[in-house]
Amino acid sequence: MRRWSVLAVAALLLWTMRAVAAEKPIAFSVHSAKSGNWSEASTWREGRTPAAGENVQIAPGTTVTYDVANGPDLRAVHVAGTLRFSREKSTVLSAGLIKITPGEACSEDGFVCDAHVAPPVAPAAGASQGDRPALEIGTADQPIPAGIKATIRLVYFDGMDKETLPAIMSCGGRWDVHGAPMNRTWVKLGADAKKGETAITLAEPVTGWNVGDRVIVTSSSEVYGYSDTFRSKPGKPAKTNTEERLITAIDGVTIQLDKPLAVAHLGHGDYRAEIANLSRNVVVESADPAGVRGHTMYHAGSTGGISYAEFRHLGKEGVLGKYAIHFHLVRDGMRGSGVIGASVWDSQNRWVTIHGTDYLLVRDCVGYQSVGHGFFLEDGTEQYNIFDRNLAVQAYRGKRLKGQVLGFDNNEGAGFWWANGRNTLVRNVSCENDRYGFKFELRGKMESRLRMPDGELRTVDTRTLPFIRFEENEAHCDGLYAMNFGDESNANPSVRGDVSHPFIARNLKVWESHYVLRPNLQFFLLDGLDVWNAVYGIYNPDYDAHVYRNIHFDHVVSEPINRGLDDTDEQRGSFTYENVTIENCRTGRDPIIQMSITSPRVGQSGHFKNLVLRNCKSNANVVDLGGGPRNTRIANGVAYYFHGYPTPADVTKIVSPKNPEMMKDAEYQPIKDFTGKDARGAVVTGVPFPTLLTPIDDLPPATTIRSVQKVNDKLIVIGLSQDNGDVASVTVNRVPATILSSSTGLTEWRAQLDAPADGILTASAIDRAGNVEKNVHRLSGSW
Repeated sequence: MRRWSVLAVAALLLWTMRAVAAEKPIAFSVHSAKSGNWSEASTWREGRTPAAGENVQIAPGTTVTYDVANGPDLRAVHVAGTLRFSREKSTVLSAGLIKITPGEACSEDGFVCDAHVAPPVAPAAGASQGDRPALEIGTADQPIPAGIKATIRLVYFDGMDKETLPAIMSCGGRWDVHGAPMNRTWVKLGADAKKGETAITLAEPVTGWNVGDRVIVTSSSEVYGYSDTFRSKPGKPAKTNTEERLITAIDGVTIQLDKPLAVAHLGHGDYRAEIANLSRNVVVESADPAGVRGHTMYHAGSTGGISYAEFRHLGKEGVLGKYAIHFHLVRDGMRGSGVIGASVWDSQNRWVTIHGTDYLLVRDCVGYQSVGHGFFLEDGTEQYNIFDRNLAVQAYRGKRLKGQVLGFDNNEGAGFWWANGRNTLVRNVSCENDRYGFKFELRGKMESRLRMPDGELRTVDTRTLPFIRFEENEAHCDGLYAMNFGDESNANPSVRGDVSHPFIARNLKVWESHYVLRPNLQFFLLDGLDVWNAVYGIYNPDYDAHVYRNIHFDHVVSEPINRGLDDTDEQRGSFTYENVTIENCRTGRDPIIQMSITSPRVGQSGHFKNLVLRNCKSNANVVDLGGGPRNTRIANGVAYYFHGYPTPADVTKIVSPKNPEMMKDAEYQPIKDFTGKDARGAVVTGVPFPTLLTPIDDLPPATTIRSVQKVNDKLIVIGLSQDNGDVASVTVNRVPATILSSSTGLTEWRAQLDAPADGILTASAIDRAGNVEKNVHRLSGSW
């Protein structure tokens, strides 16, 4: 007890000292006196420009244009007015702390906003900013143009807190970071790229890519051994096949690289590697990547957004909250904003972290090399965020972070990690991430107070919230699991939908994988899965009210369809498979379809319909108990029914002789080329193909206003609505919007209307099921 008391007192003293230091205001030696250029002495109260090591304040009410090609290293820059980067010349700003916060004073703390400053309530995207302090590196409407480069270098100074600095922080301010747009930041290859070649053919033309840009060509072959995924050492694995190169020439869809490729990359057919551009003309970086790295944050009350910017060499390894890009407890204050077209690479702590924040859009981003999970939703309270068409490459194994909110997260390296189903993930690709491509994880009791679709706050069990949308995602060459949903501990079932509200995934693609999909949740519908070159297909499933449709396995070398909970050998409920094609599978000792031997509940079964097998061979035949550990505590036997297989007109029931009580209703026999040594079959009648799930759509859409522009005395409002079904209509101030496109649950729209007299815009949607959005998006501004 005495030792604990001493440690506790020491920790309290250290915390107190740091808190006092954080509250101590910075002494500024240079202040802006009026609006003007940074390089002009007359802009500054002291009659001179800032010098190396100084603390600088952009005073309230002033706008300073940063126009210095390579200025001195500054200890701190307090943006209480507006600091705007030049759009006419290339610039570099180096600083230990850039804090965007209102008021005359701020502290030298790179994580906590100053307690004595009450941040203003953030207007929604596009609203008038008023006197809000702002760091403006381009805007969404007027980005830093191509040919001009703007760079922020985060510099560590002696005496700074290494845990929180250097940093960029928005505390109730506006931080806009916008580079020259690209039509695509990554694309699929259009032809095979052979070892030794320097030319890459793209599947589609790109704009905004330039000679000298840094690109990666992703792996198309799995290089991880099974043991590699259990490395205890964090960081980059010994061998990967993703290659980094520079562009030397661009001719249509052909790109020339500075060095020959070391390995081949697939670029034809349905399974192709990607090429991604890491370079942008707006850069935020650590000045000394091998030393003390920086991080960036948006706090509650902040606004702004990021597009086509490059964040490199950031993140503090092993330190909670110090990430490359971090939205921290913003809730819905930045509704309609997000991160578009960014590249985040060589991060020692995640790429994009959304914590306690809702309604953000992360689209067309490239994440490359991160310690710990890459695209990350932190504590399970995040809702209505959209991850669309992002590329996640090489999220490495990390360690648990001290003080992390969800203790069950081992931070083992997932391209995408989230713990609340009420978000949308569509058209994303993961590659060569250490353990998971996509990891949806919840364990134990998880009750949170969340904003519900009707706008009210209620306490709900987060484990019961199905996906808004998980569709058209792809994973290849990831370390252990391509996709992993639910509670991996195989403990008592906890992640669950219901018959009317199952977890739904659609049109997934997985190739060059060890485990394709591990679904440890109840009430699950998978409609569309295409698999090529994998060890296991559906692995360790819970099988409690699971429905699988339109499944294709090609070259799966162990078990395309695994038994319930694998080595636990327990099927918790019933399942169905419909329209399943399995081809070119050589599984050795393992059957093509592995049976479960027992269930904790009476009368559970599995059903197969429209099953097609081509060129498959197994020593255990098509269906059997298979190898591995067996559950010796047989409580209730499980029956598998094959509707129209192996004989088209019959229903064949398969049971195991290890469950003799299951064999009393018919004469069960081995079936040549179908049953293995521990399976027997009989033709039965009167067994319909069951309907286990009847999904309904009673979730309203969620709408965000993305931008507002005034053109010829009219407002042009651009927005995005998401839905688990299909959006039927969108209105802005009761004016119908024009639907521009609709795919994977995302509806892009445009409305034209007169500026409202009260300055308030209200956008909402109705879906085809008749659900009316009640938690509408409202924003006000001086239009």
